[in-house]
Amino acid sequence: MSIFSSIQAAWLTYIRRKESCGIMRDNTAYKAGAFAVVDTETNWDDEVMSIGVVAADPATMEGIDSRYYIIDPEYRVGGMFANELRPEEEGVIVTDRKQALQEIRQWLDTYQVRKLFAYNASFDRNHLPEYRDYEWYDIMRLAAYRQYNKAIPDCADCYKTGRMKHGYGVENILRMLSNNSRYKETHNAVFDAEDELQIMQLLGRALSEYEIAAVPCRKTGRQTNTNRKGTSLIHKRL
Repeated sequence: MSIFSSIQAAWLTYIRRKESCGIMRDNTAYKAGAFAVVDTETNWDDEVMSIGVVAADPATMEGIDSRYYIIDPEYRVGGMFANELRPEEEGVIVTDRKQALQEIRQWLDTYQVRKLFAYNASFDRNHLPEYRDYEWYDIMRLAAYRQYNKAIPDCADCYKTGRMKHGYGVENILRMLSNNSRYKETHNAVFDAEDELQIMQLLGRALSEYEIAAVPCRKTGRQTNTNRKGTSLIHKRL
């Protein structure tokens, strides 16, 4: 199979997954107050080049709608996972940062979203300072701790606090929770937002339990670039 065919097949799989869980249906009547899972991908200059957002029902943790934006011209710089951007695919919106963030905010408002979740949320929050008025929560704060993630094996190397010492990136955690050793993180922002929502579903924790995972407010500056979705390495993901 060619690289192009592989990408097409992966995208079709994603579309079918959205259809099967109801994410592509008309949800304009949903007004109960959703939460959203956010994922960003960055270019070689550490600028946001794509944003994926999935709105979800806090009662069921099921996805109800999603959006995917590629940021122009930032995506043209390229990045470690630029081949996963897929700008020509159906449903992808390519626009400048200001317009993208404005449209995402309007879309979030239709679902009354005030809480944003992400894996290693400080990274996404610091790269989206325009959204600091939202409440941010870190999925990793529960997923990497034995007290909250019952799928962490007894043999796992953990600190006394219960946090794993290593191996708690999105890919490792989702493999652990789903018992699917073949799972591979795609490094496409909307795909990864879906996967991070799945982590929340598989953890089986109520949304109220994520209060301990609230990201503290910071008035200025960025945090140092710990790995995007887990432990400290050069780029954002493991």
